[in-house]
Amino acid sequence: MTNKAFYKQIGGKHYKTMKIQPSVFINENNLPFAEGNAIKYICRHKLKNKKEDLLKAIHYIEMIIERDYNGK
Repeated sequence: MTNKAFYKQIGGKHYKTMKIQPSVFINENNLPFAEGNAIKYICRHKLKNKKEDLLKAIHYIEMIIERDYNGK
């Protein structure tokens, strides 16, 4: 992907050190919103909000389970 906007980060540097930007991975794989957010929070947790980001990822995964599997 050559789109410069995917490599632009406003605020912080927590994605800049990653070999593959989460936004690039998410868009290249056409992932839905909840899946993309779960990936984003998992990728950045050590560099930004620690446990809070993992809890956010879990929340999005719970949403996916409810949406796709009736909460089972």
